Amino acid sequence: MRLVFAGTPEPALPSLRALLDSGRHEVVAVVTRPDAPAGRGRRVERSPVAALADERGIEVLTPAKAGDPAFQARLKELEPDLCPVVAYGALLPESALAIPTHGWVNLHFSVLPAWRGAAPVQASIRHGDDITGATTFRIVKELDAGPVYGVVTERVRERDTAGDLLGRLAESGANLLLSTVDGIADGSLRPVEQPGQGVSYAPKVTVEDARLDFGTPAVALDRVARAVTPDPGAWAEFRGERLKLGPVTPVESEEPPAPGEIRVERRRVLVGTATDPVALGDVQAQGKKRMSANDWARGARIEAGERIS
Repeated sequence: MRLVFAGTPEPALPSLRALLDSGRHEVVAVVTRPDAPAGRGRRVERSPVAALADERGIEVLTPAKAGDPAFQARLKELEPDLCPVVAYGALLPESALAIPTHGWVNLHFSVLPAWRGAAPVQASIRHGDDITGATTFRIVKELDAGPVYGVVTERVRERDTAGDLLGRLAESGANLLLSTVDGIADGSLRPVEQPGQGVSYAPKVTVEDARLDFGTPAVALDRVARAVTPDPGAWAEFRGERLKLGPVTPVESEEPPAPGEIRVERRRVLVGTATDPVALGDVQAQGKKRMSANDWARGARIEAGERIS
């Protein structure tokens, strides 16, 4: 089939590579978000999907909005049979959905109807799910509500960060997407409507969502920190400045410090919570490089009773 692939960040790359290398389909173009500032220097860069398309000599379309008439005109000229989508990052109007013969098929990183929305992997970790996965479905007007073609499942490991889990789902999801495209092409696959029960939503994670509250139980604090690693990254305040924190680890203590209180030990730095304390991982003070918690504590000269707020 003739395909126009839509995607933007790195987790979309395994799927694009799988389609390009299958030999059974032709990717005639990719649709991705426009070039944007990235990194410390805020230099304008191509999206990872655009960079791979450039490398493979594939046409790149970067509409500001998918409703742009010029974009839709070009999409019609390309005559796609199907448009696979992985983390494109923009809404698709019905006028665009109607262009490809077999519609748009999305790879979503949850087992739908659970965790519809922008941040399903983060939500799965934050809420303590044991199992998650990826789903392919036909895109309709309602958010992530279209009929399902296929599902793969993945166990959420005890110390998974969002980055760890998303990396595995991107790989297993790529195989699912390719088999879905194959099934649509040969007519062997028909989508099934999602159940009406079990619907939940995972909105985009904000910087404020990533702030750690040491007045909550250690297990909840741990889940939040892992859910926002690596992006946008967990943080709290210390001495009136923002302190970036790597994942934290709940530990047992016979005499736990008070919530937010810092206790520097020989091999670890503990912070009290509403239950057991947590051991800090990497720490990055404002204007400084990321370092181990012990190195940070030595440099900061933590005084007895000081707290992270």
